[in-house]
Amino acid sequence: MKTVLLSLLMLAIPAQQFKVQHTDAEWQKMLPKKSYLVMRKAATEKPYTGAFWDFHEAGTYACKGCGQVIFSSDAKFDSHTGWPSFYQTIAKDRIITRPDDSEGTRRTEVICSRCGSHFGHVFEDGPQPTGLRYCMNSAAFNFIPKGMKKR
Repeated sequence: MKTVLLSLLMLAIPAQQFKVQHTDAEWQKMLPKKSYLVMRKAATEKPYTGAFWDFHEAGTYACKGCGQVIFSSDAKFDSHTGWPSFYQTIAKDRIITRPDDSEGTRRTEVICSRCGSHFGHVFEDGPQPTGLRYCMNSAAFNFIPKGMKKR
């Protein structure tokens, strides 16, 4: 049910709004299966299973769908939830947020502003200076070590 509702929400934003566009078949070929399910069907990784929940290297996290850098390791913190968490994005224009009522409670979904891929949700229970907790799915990101340029 959740996947159906979020897939319908993704259809509500016209594809032409996003700079990077692909057909569903192209996304399936481009992305690993888990990433496809998370990013294009709004699935959620099980807690404590993703590559970045307990990852502490310096660098940035880029959207696996389009390469846009979304988070810096400088804003990453341990939320004790089992998912990688950040208190802010690199820049506000890198994401789009929208209401998500798919689990019977109001949450705020976070998607890529460049390709429309689902990343996770943002909550208002994070640390200062923002008070936000961007609770993300590892499968949606590539890590770029500090000092390396993205490809």
